[in-house]
Amino acid sequence: MIDIILIEPENPGNIGAIARSMKNFGLKNLILINPKCNHLSLDAIKRAKHANNILKNAKIEKISYLKKFHTVIATTSKLGTDYNLPRSPITPEQLAQRINTKTKIAIIFGRESSGLLNKELELADFIVTIPTSTKYPALNLSHAATIIFYELAKKLQTKKIGQQITPASKQDKEQLLKMIYQNLDKLKFATPQKKITQIVVWKRIISKAFLTKREAFAIMGFFKKLL
Repeated sequence: MIDIILIEPENPGNIGAIARSMKNFGLKNLILINPKCNHLSLDAIKRAKHANNILKNAKIEKISYLKKFHTVIATTSKLGTDYNLPRSPITPEQLAQRINTKTKIAIIFGRESSGLLNKELELADFIVTIPTSTKYPALNLSHAATIIFYELAKKLQTKKIGQQITPASKQDKEQLLKMIYQNLDKLKFATPQKKITQIVVWKRIISKAFLTKREAFAIMGFFKKLL
């Protein structure tokens, strides 16, 4: 199940347009984190067209709401580098190939004016970015959302990716990471920062892998023998 989450949306028209796009591609759950406008305004309702039910059923929550999801996917137009791990992205197409809707998934979009903050990106398991011109990479919020929804629908509605596979749960991943961190504690690093980098890298690897439950337990067994 996929929830669409808008963090501090500023334009009611964009919220309405996103609701319409959600209905176009079979998505139902819209969550607003600390909205800066009225999502039930006339502008929002006009832009939503026949998706007013999504607007009316939208929930207003706090950022802590993200803790309920197995996988959190953040979106950004700002590309990362090997030295900026929280911003190392995949494309919407790659997301669609990997995603498994048997788990609770959140896709979060940032503010129209400034996007997501670094501390919000760090809450995500991985980052999605849409390849655009380097001269003007930032898309309108509703346009970016529609592209991502389309890629998901194209793959999920035609191929039903991963439906016969039991994915690793959030608890499985947390237990696996705990075991990895215990192994890292046994190692000597030249500087404390190098250990922190290893922790971030392993977290990214586990998040992006979309592990099955069997794979997660196999890796846990390996690291347990190293302890």
